Amino acid sequence: MAEVAAAMRKCEVEAELEERGAENMALLDNSTKNTPLPSDDVEKGADPQEQDLLPRTGISHTCAIIILVILFYINLVTYMATSIGAAILPYLQASFKIDESGIGLISIVFTGSYVLFTLVYGFLGDCCSRKCIMCVGMAIWSVTEFCSSFTPDENFTQFLIIKGLTGAAAASYSTLAPSIIADLFVGDKRSRMLYIYNLAVPVGSGLGYIIGSTVTSALGGNWHWTVRICPALGILGVLLMIFLVKEPSRGPAEGNNSKSFSLRRWFSDVKLISKNRSFMFSTLGTTALNFTAGAIDICVPELLLRARKILQETAPCQTDVCNYHDSMIFGIVTVVAGIIGIVAGVEIAKRYKKYNPRADPLVCGFSLLGSAIFLFLAFYLANISLVATYVLIFIGEILLMTNFSISADICLYVVSPARTTTAQAMFMILSNLLGDAISPLIIGGISNLTNRQNPDSARLSFHSLQYALLACPFVVTLGGACFLLASFYIEKDCEKAEMEDEDCVLEEVIVTSP
Repeated sequence: MAEVAAAMRKCEVEAELEERGAENMALLDNSTKNTPLPSDDVEKGADPQEQDLLPRTGISHTCAIIILVILFYINLVTYMATSIGAAILPYLQASFKIDESGIGLISIVFTGSYVLFTLVYGFLGDCCSRKCIMCVGMAIWSVTEFCSSFTPDENFTQFLIIKGLTGAAAASYSTLAPSIIADLFVGDKRSRMLYIYNLAVPVGSGLGYIIGSTVTSALGGNWHWTVRICPALGILGVLLMIFLVKEPSRGPAEGNNSKSFSLRRWFSDVKLISKNRSFMFSTLGTTALNFTAGAIDICVPELLLRARKILQETAPCQTDVCNYHDSMIFGIVTVVAGIIGIVAGVEIAKRYKKYNPRADPLVCGFSLLGSAIFLFLAFYLANISLVATYVLIFIGEILLMTNFSISADICLYVVSPARTTTAQAMFMILSNLLGDAISPLIIGGISNLTNRQNPDSARLSFHSLQYALLACPFVVTLGGACFLLASFYIEKDCEKAEMEDEDCVLEEVIVTSP
């Protein structure tokens, strides 16, 4: 009798599971169809996931837009600070008595600490309040950035230590802010909001060059007061976050809840992501992009300054630092090229994807290959025509910025949503640590090696930096090839990510079913 009862109980359980499976499949089907909504005021044809986002996040669409604007503002301020530092490099060299290698050392200390602390904030962001982490991090960033302006002349070591602390604090915001935006929006709207957020990169960088050049010149070369502008704006951003930013729950836009952290699971995720060929090739392509962008931001204004001296378009100056407003012109070029590049890249890829699912890596690959040509010509002609050089740099930067938002998006959607946090951390570490962290140091080192014979020669000084920068088009070409290789695997990897996502959603629905 016991065996019969057990058999009957087994049949009942199987029937119940089968019934639940049918209900769960119906739930999954309804998530992609026009199901009835809580409100009758919703527009027809709207995305059901977007319509149901308010009850999931507890944040209205208007409030979400306000949060996006605040996060955009803070991102703008942080990139302004970085570019102000690049714009005043001649003044820093005069104060601290350093050459191109010293400038590269500033970059690698800042970016190195930034990348290393990305892992720390990525872990804390999974188990603590992201808003609190960002507020504390931005407050520390503002204080350390402000303190760097009080560094005594010729005390370069102290300046490096403060820059390292600044990079560590800045990582808190840049690591966690995109995840908050991802939790506020869904589908195509999320992609649009993320690329709006990323517009702060070229706009902030360009404004930093303009402010750094004009304000420092107006103050007679006093770079200390120029550096103090962004910390004040950063404190304002902290206050805005405290009073106006409401943190959404983790993963509500996708209907997933955060899971407890497991070190064993994390290592397993890293191993699986490392085997994702489209992710790895896209990350390597972005690394080449960041390498070139970092070298351009730091070294190209100085190259233009040295080219102007050779062309003798202005009378030689008699001060320690010669300012011919090239940083301001370069800043304007960067702003315009960045906006055009990011917007054009997203729109071209979006339209091309209707005909070719491999559109994203193909657009990135071919735009990088085109950028390599224009950057090579820009650096090669720098001592022949400054006008032609600016035009070529403008076109080259447009093609570079075309990749910026697309490449970051690729490295998220080719992996399962359950692994996006780990994938984002790996993406940032590889692309920054091997990219813009070391490029100024490498370019500056090559320039110094070729300029040892006669460092006082203006022509030799120009050509040494010119030859060093010619390595960038070669690196960009390798990056373009990596994106083209990624295009061969992206469809298969996307299918795997979608299958894993469906399995995770079905598992969660089964577990939470009454």
